[in-house]
Amino acid sequence: MLGPRKSIEKLSQRDSGHSLAKTLSWPHLIALGVGAIVGTGIYTLTGVGAERAGPAVILAFAIAGAVCACAALAYAEMATMIPAAGSAYTFSYAAMGETIAWIVGWSLILEYSLACSTVAVGWSGYLVGWIQSAGIHLPHALLVGPHGGGIVNLPAVLVALAVMGMLIAGTRESATLNIVLVIIKLVALTIFVVMALPAFQGGNLEPFMPYGFGSTEVEGQKRGVMAAAAIVFFAFYGFDAVATSAEEAKNPGRDLTIGIIGSMVVCTAIYMAVAITAIGALPFQQLANSPEPLALVLRQLGQPVAAHLIAFAAVLALPSVILVMMYGQSRVFFVMARDGLLPRSLAKISPRTGAPTRITLMTGISIAVVAGIFRLDEIAELANAGTLIAFISVGACLMILRRRAPELKRLFRCPQPYVVGTLTILGCAYLLFSLPESTLVRFGAWNVIGLLVYFLYGRSRSEAGREAAAAVA
Repeated sequence: MLGPRKSIEKLSQRDSGHSLAKTLSWPHLIALGVGAIVGTGIYTLTGVGAERAGPAVILAFAIAGAVCACAALAYAEMATMIPAAGSAYTFSYAAMGETIAWIVGWSLILEYSLACSTVAVGWSGYLVGWIQSAGIHLPHALLVGPHGGGIVNLPAVLVALAVMGMLIAGTRESATLNIVLVIIKLVALTIFVVMALPAFQGGNLEPFMPYGFGSTEVEGQKRGVMAAAAIVFFAFYGFDAVATSAEEAKNPGRDLTIGIIGSMVVCTAIYMAVAITAIGALPFQQLANSPEPLALVLRQLGQPVAAHLIAFAAVLALPSVILVMMYGQSRVFFVMARDGLLPRSLAKISPRTGAPTRITLMTGISIAVVAGIFRLDEIAELANAGTLIAFISVGACLMILRRRAPELKRLFRCPQPYVVGTLTILGCAYLLFSLPESTLVRFGAWNVIGLLVYFLYGRSRSEAGREAAAAVA
């Protein structure tokens, strides 16, 4: 029922025509993780979270970070034990079988695609705000999709296509550029904290939890700390994109552990500092749903130059998030095609760059289309649903393989694996069901479509399925 499983030895063996080049070291991987994690979540979703939880959005960040920390520990063990591209999809193939792996891979495609689109829309908000603050006004029809009375969010489309071009140029070149963009982001957030912290007022934190802790319906909208955590959760994931790079890491055992754990530690500290500063400097009602909340805080504090610089830094640096997420999506897509679950012709590697050009091209175009049409919060919520399923699967894989194959070499051993795995599953499941019902319905529909593709196409053509059938015969 769950389909064949792949052995860990088999997952590590690839012919040269379908094997990714080993070009990344641990500084690249930390930068990939920080590049993905520090982005739209803190730059733009702070306002959405404040609208849902009030000042307790600070607590929402802490809860989402704690759940992701558990998932990060599970990812670190799995990625160093199975240093092959594909992340949670590949782990699930080894631990639970092909059918579960397909569901996880299909969810990851949704996660990464929509994460890229979300960041592209957030980037567009900062770009437009930055241009308009300079006294230049652009046609509204080209700045928002049909939901906002426009035609297409053209800046979001253009940035997605530009990042696609960078990835096609090659993985190492893209990762090196990403390091520069990450430094710009961190400097900008440091400037924000230094400039806004003196304006901190304890009164802005009262009432701290105006909508309660749980996720409840208030005037037709999900509100409460857990409702906010379910969407600002988007702000933390990205370390899983580091796991998708396992096959391209020069020293997987050392580099993946440093990349995954290091990026989570750095980003959690940054997020708590920025969230406390923003909420303490300005009443949450003013931050709610702002497309550029950090720049808004500085403008309200009479710091227009600093606000202008923060917005400009976001314009420069947010594409690094799109780059990492698009990179992760293309690698998951690539591995599923390499396994025969999708057309194997898509898994062709460019001899010049060692990257999967066809997959990257298809990925970039689809992301640009979604970014041009849909709304930021809806895209982020649906991306979160895909991520939460992937995290749940990795928590399960950690415990299953500890029990089934305790003798396997683990370059990083997760402490208390059964506790960490259980907390990952329960925490992610709670966040998943804290999402709006409409999001869960759309996510269910996406997976129904995915299962139809699997049973009508992928199952009969998969490499593992053919090998299992041949062994029986």
